[in-house]
Amino acid sequence: MEDAEKAGKKFQQLVHILDELRGEDGCPWDREQDEKSIANYFLEEVYEAVDAIHSGDAESLAEELGDVLMEVVFLARIFKEKDKFSVSEVLEGINQKMVHRHPHVFSQERIETSDEVIDEWCRQKKEEKERESVLDGMAICLPALLEAFQIGLRVSQFGFDWAQPLDALQKIKEEISELEEALKKNEKDEVFKEVGDLFFAMSNVSRLLGINPEVALREANKKFTRRFRFIEKRLQKEGKKLGQVTLEEMDKIWEDAKKKII
Repeated sequence: MEDAEKAGKKFQQLVHILDELRGEDGCPWDREQDEKSIANYFLEEVYEAVDAIHSGDAESLAEELGDVLMEVVFLARIFKEKDKFSVSEVLEGINQKMVHRHPHVFSQERIETSDEVIDEWCRQKKEEKERESVLDGMAICLPALLEAFQIGLRVSQFGFDWAQPLDALQKIKEEISELEEALKKNEKDEVFKEVGDLFFAMSNVSRLLGINPEVALREANKKFTRRFRFIEKRLQKEGKKLGQVTLEEMDKIWEDAKKKII
């Protein structure tokens, strides 16, 4: 409870800081921002926080979480100025939601397993939102790979799923075969569709393995970047440039990079 009270005071201080920054005598840059510009920074800070989680750097994560929290307060301040809602209302809403959706903790209802918790959460969410489909309400700005992951997650909560990752892996093999056939026939529209199906199938395998495909792909991107930069540096030392060497030469350096760079 002592930590909660301390955090409450610090949060109050952050709200006051944003009030000052957006006030008449505040910061020109902060005063110029709107919800759309802050949304871009907000998304960037979230990704940086996720990167910090996967790097295992607790100090960086603490800093990035602070940045995310600042963007939340910033957005709430902007909408307070529009007479839409305040940060207090944001907090009240999430507090009520968390209590309401955990009746097994905050009331007499008994739920024993994680699966039962998820079922109850989904049931209440569907009732609260008055949605016709469990797929309603997906964020339109989600990256496509993350959207595929979320679609699979939602329908799986109602039993529409493979029993295990290996079963879903067979779907990937099936999609690869269909893509190969489309490539052989040189049917561009069909190739386009099969590539999309392949990505969707891969997202489901990731989900069943407990891996967020968006995060996994970001890590793969960073690994590739590190290794390709190794190629660039090696070529530079040898007095060579990209575009002036063969694929075989680059492949040889790439194999060396794989041994030295994780």
